[in-house]
Amino acid sequence: MKTIIYFIAITFLLVSCGTTNSTTTKDNLPDGTVRIANEELEYEIIIIDPGFETYLASIAKPASFYSIDYYEAKNQRYVTEWNIRFRSPQQYNTSIYENEINYDFNTNYGLDVNYKLYNYFKFVEYKYRERFF
Repeated sequence: MKTIIYFIAITFLLVSCGTTNSTTTKDNLPDGTVRIANEELEYEIIIIDPGFETYLASIAKPASFYSIDYYEAKNQRYVTEWNIRFRSPQQYNTSIYENEINYDFNTNYGLDVNYKLYNYFKFVEYKYRERFF
């Protein structure tokens, strides 16, 4: 039976300009969901993938292990490769690459967003045995 991946949105959602209201809160997300957000920039990533929360807590290195510059450089490479795979459904597993990632390389998302996004890519490599580079 095909594994069902509960990976909803690994995309950055821009909340409408001029408002700070967000309809996504920790309270209305399913168990095991990881919400990555930068409230100042009004961007968020919502990842529903069984095991990612545990991966962050047990396997991922602490956020301070690498610099923000390191995470940003790695995320640029990972996002580019992810989007290539998303746009090539005949070559890559569409149950993994379900959404395009809208990551603006000129935006400073902050350490938390970059750290968790980087670790989601590492989690995909770990769980699904996908190699990006």
